[in-house]
Amino acid sequence: MNAVSVDPEVEALDAYSRAVIGVAERLAPSVASLRVMRRSRGGQVPVGAGSAVALTPDGFLLTSAHVVGRSSTRGRATFADGREERFEVVGRDPLSDLALLRAEGAPLAAAQLGSAERLRVGQLVIAIGNPNGLGGSVTAGVVSALGRSLPARSGRAGRIIDNVIQTDAALNPGNSGGALADSRGRVVGINTAVAGVGLGLAVPINHTTERVISALMSDGRVRRAYLGIAGGPRPVPPAARASAAGAETCIEVVQVVDSTPASRAGIRVEDLIFAVNGTATTRVEDLQQLMVADLIGVPVTVRLLRAGRPLELELTPEELE
Repeated sequence: MNAVSVDPEVEALDAYSRAVIGVAERLAPSVASLRVMRRSRGGQVPVGAGSAVALTPDGFLLTSAHVVGRSSTRGRATFADGREERFEVVGRDPLSDLALLRAEGAPLAAAQLGSAERLRVGQLVIAIGNPNGLGGSVTAGVVSALGRSLPARSGRAGRIIDNVIQTDAALNPGNSGGALADSRGRVVGINTAVAGVGLGLAVPINHTTERVISALMSDGRVRRAYLGIAGGPRPVPPAARASAAGAETCIEVVQVVDSTPASRAGIRVEDLIFAVNGTATTRVEDLQQLMVADLIGVPVTVRLLRAGRPLELELTPEELE
């Protein structure tokens, strides 16, 4: 008896479909549709919508900070089985665009977190959320690029969210706060922005975001150290590389805020910062990663170049308000 031949394209499509279906069945119970409420004179009124991912069985959910906004503290989360639970905002961190919620009621189906650091360009990813209010929607695509940057603001403070994931999985308003998962159903990102047709962005799940989640869970906020400068990338002048410990790039100071640790220490516009506390700062992101709560109130050494001349200044970071 002759073996039945299988069209390779059909076989490949079946494998692709099985992967997406498996992730959808595993993860959909962990993704909620959010209705965000705000208190008004007439009671609670809806002010926004989005998605969220269940983190723990006892009610913690992760979403995007811009979904819950600044003035909202309550809302309702609806799950794939039709169950609806009230939630409260535990904490929000606009500078990472993440927020933590706590839902009431029955235990949640917690999602498994993965690591965006293991992603590769071209890898299959699946987005689950509630675009335009259509609950439990599943789209699939690939990782289009890694290492993207996304600006974020909180009041006057600005920051760059780094290592953002770019995907061509279809995202629409309402997907924000939902899950971006790998083919094993592990959440590797929180969908945060629709940058254009076929261009979606997600905040990665990595060591940095895990620290943010932990801080929101324990304190309801993320504490960061603050120097009081704005800067941008700049090549180190070749003649000064020996003084900059051989670094090829550094941070050029473009603004120094008055009455801040940087201004009191004597840092000036056009100074080139190449190390803080002994750690090289070749990118703005390097400096951001150093500004953790442990440095608040602790003297640090800033190594810089001023008009080609090396300098060392000491300053004491304050807490970013």
